[in-house]
Amino acid sequence: MEELRECKGFQWDAANVDKNWFTHRVFWTECEEVFFNQPLIMAQDKKHSLSEHRYYVLGQTDAGRGFFMVFTLRGSLIRVISARGMSKKERSIYYDAKKESNQEST
Repeated sequence: MEELRECKGFQWDAANVDKNWFTHRVFWTECEEVFFNQPLIMAQDKKHSLSEHRYYVLGQTDAGRGFFMVFTLRGSLIRVISARGMSKKERSIYYDAKKESNQEST
């Protein structure tokens, strides 16, 4: 997650904004919220990182909606490529991490 510490904002492509909304009913502002909520589970997406480093995250919005997102970094900006609701397996992984995070903070 060290890569995110240098980020200063987001870069949005109109086609991706529309695609995420029409395909998955995910609004671009919800995507941004995910990066400010904990826990945020992040890993490099090596399978799809042919020409640039891609990452994926499991996280939640301010309203508690769980998302799986793929993004890349363009300089100091986060560029979301794809966003959708978490699958059952992803929810399980995320909420296990959330429980663990809550236990560590008490």
